[in-house]
Amino acid sequence: MTDMSLEAAVRARRSVRGFLPDPVPQETLDKVFDLARWSPSGTNIQPWQVYVASGATRDHLREQFMQRAKDKHPPSVDHKDSRGPIGEVWKTRRRECAAVLYDAMGVAWEDKPARAEVAFRNFELFDAPHVAFLCMNEVFGIGSAWDVGMYAQTLMLAMTANGLASCAQGTMAHHPDLVREAFGLGDEVKVLFGLSFGLEDTSMAVNNAHTTRATLAETVTFKS
Repeated sequence: MTDMSLEAAVRARRSVRGFLPDPVPQETLDKVFDLARWSPSGTNIQPWQVYVASGATRDHLREQFMQRAKDKHPPSVDHKDSRGPIGEVWKTRRRECAAVLYDAMGVAWEDKPARAEVAFRNFELFDAPHVAFLCMNEVFGIGSAWDVGMYAQTLMLAMTANGLASCAQGTMAHHPDLVREAFGLGDEVKVLFGLSFGLEDTSMAVNNAHTTRATLAETVTFKS
């Protein structure tokens, strides 16, 4: 695995939704997670608590998440989403993202069963051999969640720079009780989201999905 420049890693990083079964060597795991711990955080509190499931632990969690999805077990997230309905231009961006994904897989928008299969792949971890759960203690609020977000970005860039692919998943927060049970955690540890990762399976059509970004002028204002 070869390191790359920061600029190359930023431009190369993307959400991968199909992985090879090969486990990542522990040496590489140590390297990328050691890099991520240098992420910034307010007053350097470093609120992130990260739990990585591999092997039998990963397999058991995957089966549990899949079964709950099949049973239509309602999510019970630790942190409620207080967003209202999103408007334009954000709705269009989300719709375009979905279109890119479905087009890569040859799924028609009106084919609801096929779209459901695509969504179910989340609970299969996209076959990734590892999944990291990003958590923080219940004493922390939204400001510390921002810190965990910066940690996740650093972690994903470290993975990209070292030849690994990843996909951040809000669905991995749907059943936090399963995560706490798997790792023997107390109720004070709250799950924010998950991150499936490993080696990309380049043979999967879904990984041909590439999204674009809004222009600099659309998102950044410079004023002197």
